[in-house]
Amino acid sequence: MKTFNKIKRFSLLLLSMAVVIACENDGDKIYLSELEANELMATASEVALSQDNANQQVLSLAWSTQALTVSNPEMQAPDILATTLQISTQNDFASNVVESVESNLSKSYTGFELNTVAKNLKLDPDVPTPLYFRLQSSVGNNMEPVYSNVLTITVTPYSIDMSVGFILDSNKADTGITLYSPESDSIYTGFMGATAWYNFYMKEGDGTIWGNFPVDNNAFALASTSDSWNCWFPGQSGCYYVTVDTKKKEWSSLLLPKLTVSGDIAGEMTFDRPNVKWTYVFTAASTNSLKIQLSTTGNLYNYTTSTDDAAAIATPVAFTQSGDKIALAQQAGEITVSVPATGECTLVLDLSDPKNWKCTVESGSTAPVEIPQYLYVPGIDDGISGSWTFDNFLNLYDEDGLGYVGVINVNSLYGYSLNIENGNWNDKYVFAGGDAYSGTLVFQGSDNIPAPAPGVYLLDVSLKDLTYNLTGVGNEIYVSGLNDVWDFTTVLSATQTPGIYSGTITVNAASSYGFQIHLDTSWAHYYGGSSGNLYYKGSNITDDASLSIGTHQLTVDLIHGKYEIE
Repeated sequence: MKTFNKIKRFSLLLLSMAVVIACENDGDKIYLSELEANELMATASEVALSQDNANQQVLSLAWSTQALTVSNPEMQAPDILATTLQISTQNDFASNVVESVESNLSKSYTGFELNTVAKNLKLDPDVPTPLYFRLQSSVGNNMEPVYSNVLTITVTPYSIDMSVGFILDSNKADTGITLYSPESDSIYTGFMGATAWYNFYMKEGDGTIWGNFPVDNNAFALASTSDSWNCWFPGQSGCYYVTVDTKKKEWSSLLLPKLTVSGDIAGEMTFDRPNVKWTYVFTAASTNSLKIQLSTTGNLYNYTTSTDDAAAIATPVAFTQSGDKIALAQQAGEITVSVPATGECTLVLDLSDPKNWKCTVESGSTAPVEIPQYLYVPGIDDGISGSWTFDNFLNLYDEDGLGYVGVINVNSLYGYSLNIENGNWNDKYVFAGGDAYSGTLVFQGSDNIPAPAPGVYLLDVSLKDLTYNLTGVGNEIYVSGLNDVWDFTTVLSATQTPGIYSGTITVNAASSYGFQIHLDTSWAHYYGGSSGNLYYKGSNITDDASLSIGTHQLTVDLIHGKYEIE
């Protein structure tokens, strides 16, 4: 490094000498202009910061332009000017300075950005403190820099809570889910109810957003760069104990596949994923207190295991009582709960608040309502079958959105309905508005959903949003991702059986991420799968890793959700 600096200084010296002595043989000397100080200006002399103006622009700085010139107008000065904005709590800038290299002639701060500067300068929250701003300009380490005028701006920062980590979705929008760092030491923990392959980011109290390190084969590694990927859970839905360590730049997820209650009551609890609660319904003979234990064996996924289920580390998980709260423990401790009434009651372990886990008993049954796995579609093919049946159904693929999907050979004479139970003709969703291809639904209405033209369709329904959408499936579908090539050049053609497609695929090597079956070229409608079963927007098919190099026949049955490679 010392050698490099010497070379850099020597190069700058030679550059300056070259400007002076150029054309000296002709009797002309060319001079490089001296550097002059910038004039620094600001839009405010006092700024009071708060959460209310955190996202608003609160301060702007601007300064005059600086340019090196040479005495000969036909020559261009070298572009070696460096401008640094310095901010300090000392008016002589002797210590406690933060710096940023600037390439423009202005700089603006939101309340959050200026508050972060104040935090880095160790200002006390809610105390007005003068900060000193100046510009440093230089043309190299071997020349003395020049400084602008010094601006004094009084800044009142607000407290930054580094004890909470905010979970953001894949679009970096706040989800309302938080993790907790009790020591504000950059290690955040808490329970999350995650669906398979759920994507997220985490934002710290100072605004730093953490995602996955943006290089392949680095699951559970963290990065706070602008190009970081979102983090992703393993391919199993359920209850996860999450640890995010921004110092170590790694995170982990510990899956609790079940939770056993023992002691005065015994059984397997049920996980309420959206509410991050475990419940167990029992019959209480009296209103006395109960002593119980809660334990299980979890599966730990981290940087060493990646999302490989086979590599997950078996990890004992237990709970104990700590005052009026519940805590994790090496071994299950005795937890005392009070029974409020006789008869049917529900034991509830509430893990939704990372600062306050609670175990209580509530009167009555508060077990989560089971979400149906299928949505039946009577009337969708009466033009083929001759009657209304429950033979056609959609599969649940999105628990949060109550999303159901399926590919159906449609030929409907009178429209159709969406029934929530096999054989139940009354509990159904029907037409509220729209047309045969998209619209809204109403529960137990009077009008059938309009029949589209006969053909093979993907029917996508959200009972949360009360919407339906049909997408026609044409004579070709596509395979993307084989050999790490993500395009639509590999085509499967329709067979004589509606919904079944077949074609050849060529495997040159195992793909890094597996492959997908796309119904069109929009990237919006695709299937993953495993072991011969297809899953809408599921994890990618990785069978190519076990196939021999060469050509294979791939057959896909979209209606029954199956695939076969020969």
